[in-house]
Amino acid sequence: MYNIAEMKEYIGQIIAYQPEIGLVLGSGLGGYGEKLEKPQFIEYRDIPGFPVSKVQGHKNRFILGTLFGKKIIAMQGRFHYYEGIEQHMLALPVRIMKEAGVKTIILTNAAGGLNPTFTPGDLMLITDHINFSGSTPLRGENDEEIGPRFPDMTEVYSKQYIERIQCIAKEKGIKLKNGVYVMNTGPAYETPAEVRMLQILGGDAVGMSTVPEAIAARHCGIKVIGVSCITNMAAGILDQPLCHEEVMETAEKVKKDFLILSSKSDEIRSVYRIIGL
Repeated sequence: MYNIAEMKEYIGQIIAYQPEIGLVLGSGLGGYGEKLEKPQFIEYRDIPGFPVSKVQGHKNRFILGTLFGKKIIAMQGRFHYYEGIEQHMLALPVRIMKEAGVKTIILTNAAGGLNPTFTPGDLMLITDHINFSGSTPLRGENDEEIGPRFPDMTEVYSKQYIERIQCIAKEKGIKLKNGVYVMNTGPAYETPAEVRMLQILGGDAVGMSTVPEAIAARHCGIKVIGVSCITNMAAGILDQPLCHEEVMETAEKVKKDFLILSSKSDEIRSVYRIIGL
């Protein structure tokens, strides 16, 4: 069993400030963490009892630093349910962030597009989710000091932030989709029949992460912002096979776009404002 207090104490010995914002970087998106100023790195393997991901594109470390005056703790890589890690462990980073003082968390992921109006490279603001993983990080004994036994999930993703982000995107001319994210267990991609089912149920993008972290954040009172990078169209929408390399390649292209924008401070500030920084 993990010991949050022990993990927090270890991290607290390394950092000298209280982070305001948590940032979880999905597959291929870890390069965004390099934008933090005066970064400090904490390897997952050095934290007592902390899991490590073996998935390509995940660096397995926390980065602590500042951006536009905000104190941030970022995860460069997450672990997944399909790796055999139980969902209460998937919630662990969120609970550590809560203990460290984080009030808002930004969850990013690479996702397959279910909505036929989407194209690879689009960014989708998550407005709600469907949990098809078959489990939850809240399964088992509840700690009332962390959150209630039966938390309300009416507003997992902060409507206040959603409205603000949509306004900023429109004002700055930034292309931003909105939609419902579906989590499947993985690691196999969905079949065309499953994709049709998820479309009927109202899904706009599908992936293998994010939902456990969002549930855990809602449970312990952290405001949530979710952003999906549409890296491919889900099975059957286009006449082509799916592979993880395509996911990484598209995420890399989006990352390069962000880095190009970084040469124009006003524009990159607007882009980071889109995800609440």
